Amino acid sequence: MIKLRKIEPNDLPYLYRWENDAAAWADGSNHNPLSQQDLRDYIESTTGDIYRDGQLRLIIESEGATIGCVDLFDLDPRNRRAALGLYIAPEYRGKGLGAEVVKHIEDYAFCFLKLRVIYAVIATNNEPCTRLYKSMNYKPSSVLEKWTIESDAVIWMKTA
Repeated sequence: MIKLRKIEPNDLPYLYRWENDAAAWADGSNHNPLSQQDLRDYIESTTGDIYRDGQLRLIIESEGATIGCVDLFDLDPRNRRAALGLYIAPEYRGKGLGAEVVKHIEDYAFCFLKLRVIYAVIATNNEPCTRLYKSMNYKPSSVLEKWTIESDAVIWMKTA
């Protein structure tokens, strides 16, 4: 069972490790290391209000362990849509936790925030994420050719 919660200052070591995981950079928007000060500034500046910040990052816990984070970002309040980003620490992958996190964030986004669309941009060579979103009934919407230096990407969307 997973729990989602707001970022706290004691999450700094986890964020530092995850944000500096170069293996994940190809699938995200970060392409360089972040300092502890960069992340400390982020933690201190985020309000946890998606409408004020334009994004919401939540920490994922499972059985008392901090295992990753999930983001709703690129919020478009007028059109009621947001992008979804998910990071599960490597040692916790392949255990079905990603699907549980996506289900929780969907419930929050569709039922509480009243969003109409959630989407994720997934590299075509990221087979685990492709399987996850396909299993969660997301639909491939568009192919983004040469989106990254490594591969094309697909926008996977789910509507309320």
